[in-house]
Amino acid sequence: MTVPALGRRGGGWVVLQFAIMAAIVAGAFLPPRWPDAIRPVLAVVGGIVSIAGAGFAAWAGRELGKALTPYPRPSSGELVEHGPFRLVRHPVYAGALLFFAGVGLFSSLPSLALTGVLGIVWALKLRVEERFLRQTYPAYAGYCERVRWRLVPGLY
Repeated sequence: MTVPALGRRGGGWVVLQFAIMAAIVAGAFLPPRWPDAIRPVLAVVGGIVSIAGAGFAAWAGRELGKALTPYPRPSSGELVEHGPFRLVRHPVYAGALLFFAGVGLFSSLPSLALTGVLGIVWALKLRVEERFLRQTYPAYAGYCERVRWRLVPGLY
């Protein structure tokens, strides 16, 4: 299945992802809340998951440097294969998904459910991004053989 680019640089994906991120934050204030019996545990777990995810995404963003862009089409620079990019091919997305999952665990079911929607959107966006990366970097195919997983080692 060929996923559409949604614009020359993939701007449609950027708009969609930011709209869902805003909905996740808004969903944190909507019912249903987590049951009182498990809310304290989920708040702690959610906080830890969010901090870990934010840290992982920040590390990946730092490794990308000026090449970091919200668009699927690479802006410049060289192919980054070090740091968190040795573990998964898209660590910024992986870290951000952990962050938003933590927000959902900390706050509410709607927020967590919307994080699942964001994960699906990013799985589709990654297919577009990888198409652009293959066009831009001849070494990307070899990198994909060395780093098999897009977001979660052993799963996807």
